[in-house]
Amino acid sequence: MAVPKRKVTPMKRGNRRSGHAKEHVTYVESKQTGELHRPHHIDLKSGMYRGRQVLEPKDEF
Repeated sequence: MAVPKRKVTPMKRGNRRSGHAKEHVTYVESKQTGELHRPHHIDLKSGMYRGRQVLEPKDEF
């Protein structure tokens, strides 16, 4: 049976678990409406994506 020779230090353990942190969601401000939306996603307020009208604009949320 495999048994560790030495105790794993908190630093090594923390470095191993560094990828477990949750990612923060980023938002960008729309130049036309000033609303926040996810980058590379459709702005639901105006219905625009990359300068083109993709959806009908929504009045209510």
